[in-house]
Amino acid sequence: MNSHRKICVITGSRAEYGLLYWLLKDISADQALQLQVIATGMHLSPEFGLTYRQIEIDGFSIDAKVEMLLSADTPVAVTKSLGLGIIGFADTLNNLKPDIVVILGDRFEMLAAAQAAMLARIPIAHIHGGETTEGAYDEGIRHAISKMAHLHFVAAEPYRQRVIQLGEAPQRVFNVGAPGLDHLKRSKLLTRPELEQKLDMSLLAPLILVTYHPVTLGERSPEAAMGELLTALREFEEATIVFTYPNADTGGRALRQAVEHFVAERPARTRGFVSLGQLCYLSLMQQADVIVGNSSSGLTEAPALRKATVNIGDRQKGRLKASSIIDVTEQHAQIAAAIRHSLSTGFQTQLLQTQSLYGCGDASSAILQQLKSALPDIQKPFFDIAHDY
Repeated sequence: MNSHRKICVITGSRAEYGLLYWLLKDISADQALQLQVIATGMHLSPEFGLTYRQIEIDGFSIDAKVEMLLSADTPVAVTKSLGLGIIGFADTLNNLKPDIVVILGDRFEMLAAAQAAMLARIPIAHIHGGETTEGAYDEGIRHAISKMAHLHFVAAEPYRQRVIQLGEAPQRVFNVGAPGLDHLKRSKLLTRPELEQKLDMSLLAPLILVTYHPVTLGERSPEAAMGELLTALREFEEATIVFTYPNADTGGRALRQAVEHFVAERPARTRGFVSLGQLCYLSLMQQADVIVGNSSSGLTEAPALRKATVNIGDRQKGRLKASSIIDVTEQHAQIAAAIRHSLSTGFQTQLLQTQSLYGCGDASSAILQQLKSALPDIQKPFFDIAHDY
């Protein structure tokens, strides 16, 4: 083994990179480790803002770029992108020869990376395993990666138990909390005037932050579900509404077009952004009166900031949810009623009692210590849990 253990962190999207930011910082600063960064997926796409540039602006060197994203979001195109990713990661990992590969989450780009690393006999450290999202095929991807991984860093104790239930040995599974909360503890968020200057818009109350991604296993089409959301938002003409555009999932481009049309009709108090960056996004979340959509950030970071979330549909079904979250179906009347309730004085007062269910913002340092000390055997026995039937 090299004198400096090589830790290769793979990132494919703006949101995922934001969650990994402080871990990247900590690995880079540790003299016993050598950080390697692979950028892939949406990071390399002009359509999604070429966000690999933000990685470089933040001071990280990108050791390799794996092009894999086709300019279509049909099931066939996503499947072909997955195949291209496996081919690209095979060559890249062979060239970089890392000691450990770090993968976060449940996107198809990470499934490609995990398959290539597994076949290359490189230990995988997986972050955010054990969670459930019953409304998206991400569910299957996440659990599949868990079975290929050798170290597991989960965000809550029920998730730790679920990874063990999948047959992973308890000594390999660590409850470290959600790394996204590290920003709230270690970063200085932007003030409202700073945000207004950066976004070039006035953030008049009520401020609604919207992030809605395609529900890939839903009964209703993504376009119809987005139509219900936009119909609900039309009832809040007095509000400032900021959208972040959907990810490159099946049906995502149609959702983006619908949002762009909505924004074009209301340019004074409504904006849409391809990528805000994690600092700006969390700063906006801190200033918002309610977060609306189906993003995991509404369940993880928003409660830690004691902000209301209107969680739409089944995309996040099965995840732990704090008292600040209002679940609704993809019906415009329910969505509008939930937004009104979230903005009420009574609900806003209750938010002061909200407790985070995903740790306290020190996940990156806990992960770092295990990456320094552990180098698991590539062979792992299946851990059987004793049951009485």
